[in-house]
Amino acid sequence: MNIAQALCIRGETDSYERQETSWLLEHLLKLSALELRFQSEKELSAEQEQAFLAGLAQLEKGEPLAYVTGSQPFWTLDLKVTRDTLVPRPDTEVLVEQCLNLALPEQASVIDLGTGTGAIALSLSSERPLWQVTATDIYLPTLQVAQENAAKYGLSRVKFACGAWFSALQQDFADQRFDLIVSNPPYIDADDEHMPALASEPERALVAAGKGLFDIEIIIYQGRDWLNPNGWIALEHGYDQGQAVRDIFLNAGFCEIQTIQDYGGNDRVTLAQWMDVALEQGENW
Repeated sequence: MNIAQALCIRGETDSYERQETSWLLEHLLKLSALELRFQSEKELSAEQEQAFLAGLAQLEKGEPLAYVTGSQPFWTLDLKVTRDTLVPRPDTEVLVEQCLNLALPEQASVIDLGTGTGAIALSLSSERPLWQVTATDIYLPTLQVAQENAAKYGLSRVKFACGAWFSALQQDFADQRFDLIVSNPPYIDADDEHMPALASEPERALVAAGKGLFDIEIIIYQGRDWLNPNGWIALEHGYDQGQAVRDIFLNAGFCEIQTIQDYGGNDRVTLAQWMDVALEQGENW
């Protein structure tokens, strides 16, 4: 089987399936898209053909390409991905971008709650080397993937803690306060129509009670106790949750609340500031 024949096995020309097939071949053959085109007559070895067909079978079963290849590009990084982690999505780069745009101290203290592959924490650390970044996750095998990704890029300043949300900080980081709390938490309702398409990914990282808002509420309300004055919380959420998340921030006493849309024009990121005036009001709650 040569490259041209391999490319024609799955999907019509210009279809997403054909694009996935091309990406799989690029990964297995260590070739760029342009090299695939100019080496279309190159024969695959027996081992390459076997791995390619096995990968196609996984894709046909609905496995994300990142689980097949074991990696996923995100921001400027190529991150290790396993079935213990969510696959980082391009829309989450909007969250990273908004965090980088905030007027934070030069040596800001930042925490990424529920870090998964480390996508957010490591992207921020790679762009702001002086930031003190901490990354947490409830599941140790997931946290270990993030630690591997940090080591791959020499991001040794990033610290890691295992536990659910702020409980991960109780032992070693109990006295720490943050200029920025960032998270892409579970926000999908268990009955959401999109869940079948996400069946390959860990449900614990996707689904939240309270119509998908339970964990968001925890982060916002408990986050007040972990923020420095004038600190920020920035959260990714569902396309239809923008108003609900803004209401939670408002009810919790935050200011400067704004929602940012993703690349598809959907509400995706909401951030808000915990200002001194909010601290004074909080004494009456």
